Amino acid sequence: MSSSRHDHPLPSARAQEVSDGIHAYVQPDGSWWINNTGFLVGRRGVVSIDACATERRTRALREAVARVTDRPITTLVNTHYHGDHTFGNYLFPEATIVGHELARRMILAEGIPDYRAAWSAEVEWGDLEAVPPFLTFTDQITLYVDELRCEVRHPGTAAHTTNDVYVWIPERRVLFSGDLVFNGGTPFMLTGSVAGTVEVLDHVRELGAETIVPGHGEPCGPEVIDRGQDYARFVLATAEQGRAAGLTPLEAARETDLGPWAELLDPERIVGNLHRAYAELDGLPRGGQIDVVAAVMDMIAYNGGQPLTCLA
Repeated sequence: MSSSRHDHPLPSARAQEVSDGIHAYVQPDGSWWINNTGFLVGRRGVVSIDACATERRTRALREAVARVTDRPITTLVNTHYHGDHTFGNYLFPEATIVGHELARRMILAEGIPDYRAAWSAEVEWGDLEAVPPFLTFTDQITLYVDELRCEVRHPGTAAHTTNDVYVWIPERRVLFSGDLVFNGGTPFMLTGSVAGTVEVLDHVRELGAETIVPGHGEPCGPEVIDRGQDYARFVLATAEQGRAAGLTPLEAARETDLGPWAELLDPERIVGNLHRAYAELDGLPRGGQIDVVAAVMDMIAYNGGQPLTCLA
C-alpha cells in the first residue's frame, strides 16, 4: 500500500488572490505536513491564517507575503494545534497569535513532538520552537481588516481536532476552513471526531461559502464539503461493520475496499480514522484521549511497514 501519490518535484507554493486583498497560500500537493495558509492585506497590516510545518516553508510563506505588500504581519490566526499549521509560529515574532484555548493547551503539552519520526526521515524541519497562541477564545471572535469583517469561529464540537476554528468572511463569501475541509486528500479525524465531522460539515455548508480555501489541496467550491462528509460516513459504516465482526481497526482497514476514496492522497489515514470511530462506538466522548502512537503505528503497518511519505 503506497502512502501517497506524488509527482516529483512538487510544484512550487503560490499566493493566489481569491478576492480583493484576500490571498490563499497554496502548497501542493497537500499531503502529509504540506498545508495551505492565507493572508489578508489591510491598510495598517496583514492578517495571516496559519503558519507552515517547517522553517523553510514558513520563511517562504513570509517571503510570498512580502512580495504582495510591505506592510507588517500584525496577526496570525491558528486554525488548530497540529504542527503543519503551527510549527512555524515562532517565525512571526511581531504578530499577535490567535487561536482556540484548547489549541494553546495542546501546543504547550506536546511541544515539538517526537512522533514526527513516523514520517520520512529526510524532512528538514529546521530549528523549531513551540509557540502557542497567546490571545485565545472558546467560541468565536471577530477580526476586522480595515472595514472587512472576519468571523473566527469554533464549530461547536470536535471534528478534525477538538480546537478547530475557521475564518469566515461573509461579505466576500470566502471561507478559510482549516482542516475541516480537505480537497484531494484523505480527511483525518484521529484527534477529533468522526461523528463530529459529519455534524460540523452540515454547519460549514450552511455558511453559504462560494470560495473555500481548504487546509490541504486546491481552493475549491462548496461541493467538496459533500465529499468530505460522505467519507466520514464511510468511516463510520466501516467501523460499525468491523467492530461487529470482531476486527481491529487495522484488520478492518485491510479488509475494506476504499472504492472512490482510494484515489485520495494518504489513504492510510483510514486506519487512524477507524481508531477514532471505534473509540466513539465504545463510548469515548468526541475528542477524548486516544492512543495516537498506536494508531500511527497501525498506519505504518498498513503502509507496508514503511514510514509515511512526507515531502515537506
